[in-house]
Amino acid sequence: MVDYRRIIDKAKGAVHSSKGRDLLLYLMFVCVAFVFWFFLSLDSEQQRDYDVPVEIENVPDSITMLGRVPSSLNVSVQGKGYQLIRFMWGKMPLMRIRFFDNVTEENVFALPRPKLESRLREYFGQGVQIQSMRPDSLRIRYTTVPGVMVKLDINSDIHTDLQYVLSGPITANVDSVRVFAPNGLPSSVTEVITEPLIRSGLRDTSRFEVAVMPMDGMRIIPDRVIVTVPVEPLIVKKKKVRIDVTGLPDGVGLITFPSVAEVSYLVPMSFYNDDYPVSAYVDFHTIDNRRQRAKLNLTPMPELYHNVIVEPDSVEYIIEKHARQ
Repeated sequence: MVDYRRIIDKAKGAVHSSKGRDLLLYLMFVCVAFVFWFFLSLDSEQQRDYDVPVEIENVPDSITMLGRVPSSLNVSVQGKGYQLIRFMWGKMPLMRIRFFDNVTEENVFALPRPKLESRLREYFGQGVQIQSMRPDSLRIRYTTVPGVMVKLDINSDIHTDLQYVLSGPITANVDSVRVFAPNGLPSSVTEVITEPLIRSGLRDTSRFEVAVMPMDGMRIIPDRVIVTVPVEPLIVKKKKVRIDVTGLPDGVGLITFPSVAEVSYLVPMSFYNDDYPVSAYVDFHTIDNRRQRAKLNLTPMPELYHNVIVEPDSVEYIIEKHARQ
């Protein structure tokens, strides 16, 4: 077991030794020097950059801001250290801007540079100089006209990896968005589209956050959507099918060798158990009597079937003529 009493006695002995007293004295001078430096720095001129959080308050529910309201202002200030000490620790306090105090003209909320500078001096204190700010003014249009629901189209260019396929339509978490315009939505606006979504080499169902393409002077809610791209692996499926003959004239028969073919194709995993009818056939009208083999054809296959192969791709045949009754 650890003998704590013995450790404490050793520590006391070290402190009371000459080296221990020298170390304590050194640490005391360091602390005193730090205190002097701290107080001197408080009286010196300093320049600092701050991100000031902004909120426009008392906005009526019937009003929708059409422009982007900045969440913060990037401000560079100069002042004495003691003037800025309250901004050194913790979160920056919120600067609240009253809506109706800054409506300068119809459907426009605006804070020109002089007025915004004045608000920032109040925020930091009158002795602090505002060196720069971004943005340096605010001008945001708004509307009282209700928004209109508009169809959302997905602008995408998607390519899967080999042996994988899109297993369904590409969809967003919403099929329409609400569009706000100053004087109502123009009749020419019938749809909105997303920013281009370009991906390649996908091997699994994926979801992407995509921005909706903005329109000048209008606001779209939501302005970002989640797009789902369904991807599945392709697996091999095979089946034996009987070979039929089409286009036979009266009194004529045709026998093929072999009479059965094997059809193989790639199908998305979720469709593997679906039994779509597949047929192979020889078209009598395309037979060339100078050749001993006839081409084997397949009935149309669904688009989700890929790399369709029939084996054999041609067959030998015998033409029979039947006596008419």
